[in-house]
Amino acid sequence: MFELTTYELFVLAAGAMAFGIFLLIKGGDWTVEAAVFMAERTGLSPLFIGATIISFGTSVPELFASVNANLAGYPGISLGNVLGSNIANILLVLGATSVLFSVTANPRDLAKDLIMMLVATAILAFGMMSDSFSRVFGLAMFAILVGFVFYQYKTDSLPIDDEEEDESGPTIATMQGALLVLLGGLGALAVGSELLVQGAVQTGTAIGVPEAVIGLTVVAFGTSLPELSTCIAAARKQSVGLILGNIIGSNTFNILSILGLTAIIKPLAVDPVLLGLDLWITIAVSVAFAAWMLTVGRLTKPIGLAMVAAYVAFVAIQYLH
Repeated sequence: MFELTTYELFVLAAGAMAFGIFLLIKGGDWTVEAAVFMAERTGLSPLFIGATIISFGTSVPELFASVNANLAGYPGISLGNVLGSNIANILLVLGATSVLFSVTANPRDLAKDLIMMLVATAILAFGMMSDSFSRVFGLAMFAILVGFVFYQYKTDSLPIDDEEEDESGPTIATMQGALLVLLGGLGALAVGSELLVQGAVQTGTAIGVPEAVIGLTVVAFGTSLPELSTCIAAARKQSVGLILGNIIGSNTFNILSILGLTAIIKPLAVDPVLLGLDLWITIAVSVAFAAWMLTVGRLTKPIGLAMVAAYVAFVAIQYLH
């Protein structure tokens, strides 16, 4: 039987990851576009669209990648993906966005959402330290998220300015068209997540990197690209609410929705590799970001550059270690 060399395997796996990331980006775009159109047509508030619909839409790649990885027997990628994505969302996505556009918000508008993000992070830490990601624990996590989404809808705690809407007009004209775009986006996400996970596993095997590290870096970066593209687009329109709502909401969804649903489908084992520095970096980044926004409430270009540099250092440490 013909066998591939390590180099050939690496090239094929890297190509699969690249194409998987491309499909995740396009699938995320299509899913968000369709979800926003359907939400607006059904009369949902701009706040609800930005802080929940878009946040969930841009987190769908993480959901598909994590569920697929856990079902395939790679729980380290599932959990590492969530930890790495939350770190990337704050340090890389918000950092890069802040380099292009100063992000300023009233701390009072962010308080409830940031507190919920910290609560979700505490649940993540508890679940990892006690290895508690059973189906019951997953159901409890998802129930907490559903309750919070309902609360957000009722309180409108993170307003998004109506005047910041894209003047080019929607690319979807009918609900039937939106449904087709949504199905196409979900299909692209399903295929993309499979290619990304399998490509990442084979790449890690070829170069001798543990699956948890691949999940923390390559998979996390790939599944965070929809958040990055959404935030940069929002920065061009100077829509602070959409930027912060997307990141804070996505980090909350990543934990309560992605890990919750992953555990419901199949109980999630905790890779011991992630219980050290990686967990504490995730907690530290989340707490530091929340504390900064609740006190200072402003991310400038120098801070953004420092955040991006910190993310580059985090990735470098993963591979050097």
